Amino acid sequence: MLFGLSVPSLLLIAIAVAVVWIYVPFLVVAYARAQIGYLTNKEMMAAPRATFDQLPDYGKRATWAHQNALEAFPIFAAAALMAYVTHQTSAWAGWAAIAWIVARFLYPVFYILNVSILRSLMFGIGSVCSFTLIGLSLISTL
Repeated sequence: MLFGLSVPSLLLIAIAVAVVWIYVPFLVVAYARAQIGYLTNKEMMAAPRATFDQLPDYGKRATWAHQNALEAFPIFAAAALMAYVTHQTSAWAGWAAIAWIVARFLYPVFYILNVSILRSLMFGIGSVCSFTLIGLSLISTL
């Protein structure tokens, strides 16, 4: 039990939170688009991806952070579901899920603020967490 939750419950909650995290950077993209007049320009609204070059640098980085979240989520979801279906109850699995959530929340923050070393560290931590869940699942099936 971590934070009063069973590890299987924590894994499912982490997947749900991860879905929300995908869209956090997009809020910054929306703000950047508003700054360039996107909301009042029908041509921009007709081709939203064509506005990328007009975004301020932080808006471009937020776009990239959003895209990376879309890429990272399937790996984590698969890893967490593997841990769930193999009935992982170890603290390692719970902490890996929590650490992934924290790292992937901080990842876009550091990306948008252009702190590349911390962004890369958060990416690495998230990856290690996913691989930990996969490894625990595979070991338990042997």
